[in-house]
Amino acid sequence: MTNLPKAIRENLHFLCVEIDGQLVQLETFFEDPTAATARRIMDRAGYAHNLKTRIHAACVRQMAGTRKNNRAHLTLRSLEFIATDLQRIAGLARQSLRHVERIETFETLVPARYPAIVKRVRQGVARVEEAFFRNDSERAIGIGQLQDKIESDYRKLFKIYTREMRNPDALPADIANSLLVASEFQRMGDSLKAISEAVISANIGQAVNLERYFALQGLISDLDGNGGDMSIETIAETRSGSSISAIRDNRTETVAAVFKDGEKSKVKEERQGVKSWHAIYPGLAPKILSYQKRDQSAALLIEHLPGMTFEHIVLNESAALCETALACLSATLKDIWRQTRTSEAAELGSMQQLARRLEEVRRVHPEFRDTAIRFSGERFPSFDALIAEAAAREAKVPAPFSVYIHGDFNVDNIIFDPGEKRIHFIDLHRSRYMDYVQDVSVFMVSNYRLQVLDLETRRRIMNITQSFYKSARAFARKQGDATFEYRLALGLARSFASSTRFIFDKSHARRMWLRARYLIEQATACPPGGEARFRLQMKEIFVD
Repeated sequence: MTNLPKAIRENLHFLCVEIDGQLVQLETFFEDPTAATARRIMDRAGYAHNLKTRIHAACVRQMAGTRKNNRAHLTLRSLEFIATDLQRIAGLARQSLRHVERIETFETLVPARYPAIVKRVRQGVARVEEAFFRNDSERAIGIGQLQDKIESDYRKLFKIYTREMRNPDALPADIANSLLVASEFQRMGDSLKAISEAVISANIGQAVNLERYFALQGLISDLDGNGGDMSIETIAETRSGSSISAIRDNRTETVAAVFKDGEKSKVKEERQGVKSWHAIYPGLAPKILSYQKRDQSAALLIEHLPGMTFEHIVLNESAALCETALACLSATLKDIWRQTRTSEAAELGSMQQLARRLEEVRRVHPEFRDTAIRFSGERFPSFDALIAEAAAREAKVPAPFSVYIHGDFNVDNIIFDPGEKRIHFIDLHRSRYMDYVQDVSVFMVSNYRLQVLDLETRRRIMNITQSFYKSARAFARKQGDATFEYRLALGLARSFASSTRFIFDKSHARRMWLRARYLIEQATACPPGGEARFRLQMKEIFVD
């Protein structure tokens, strides 16, 4: 980190020194509590704040000349986080003293235990500069591990204070304030962990927490050769909280593998989904190179698949390549559906899915709150009432067979390799036997919701959805699936409405919401028993 401006380096040094100085005073206070010592700590608030502000301002000036996702930008952002948490430690020290002021019997606090905790915090602060400026991730890990020791100290104090609650002579307010003091030190441990993660993120050029770093280190060591010449770069961050990164071999300048981590249950589902696809349809899913779990998180090292996502092709490649990719995708899907078909009926349940997601949609778009609709003196059913009616109808019209589906068939989860003319699937944690209309509807709407205004691209998107629909409909007819279009109407309605929670543009979201209502109204207006004669008006639905 030697290329950082002198002003940033100096101010970080002064900030670390200032925080240590305040902690020294805090340690002295618990050994010999005097008003003068407390006042010296309280009076230093402004200096730490000013130093943090100077660091932030200098980082902002430097970031103005860097690309958002490059390493220099990440380093500066990490430095901002470090400065913020250092100043936060000083603020927690002052807050702990405010709680102490309210304690009548100082011995209730068990003050003799606090100097040791303060020393741990000082140890962390003392390591910050060396860990950051020398790219010393081992030292950074040491800063984060101090949190575990502080947490252990906190738990011991918690037991002491809660035990004291049974003492009839104890003052409840003293115990409550003592717990608050201990809690401020627990938060100092949290700040040390955050500083540790910021330093590591700057060192490796990737935003990580400690669990992710340990998983990453372990999985990289599983790759062939020396993992020391590997770098990582973010590919995506999923809405479920997982992060996806490319592991690049710096010697060959190629992507060696893909690293995915997140909540243990979701990563486990992803692993199981990949395994299932290998057994059911080999060659479609990437290979799992390694898997690790740690506490409540887990990580996968996955084979890097050549090619481009379908989203990239739609938005950036030629019309010829787009047609080739779509034809390959349609052929692959039909083959999967034929090979995995079972005679078991499948309920789509799209209206039940939509009902579960309505509250989340309305948190993003409160204007979609359910209200009665009146037009020209006529009263129309509310959206929620339409969903309830459609759900009852849908339950009586299951798919006549089940197939194995992707389960989250968005355009960014499909990869096309132009060289081999092959389709690959990623993000497979929702794969299962189900009505294939689930994947058909999700794919069509994920194309529509791409937020591009270019007329030619919108026309291309419309053509893709029309062609894909015709291909899926032809498969349905060959398989004797008479209610395909009826179920698709409800599947599209679900996808249109639920997808608005990912759309900030109010006009675009409203177009999708109205399409959902239109489709549900069309489905519920169909006479019971006439579902096989229901036909979708695709041009009306997908033309803006």
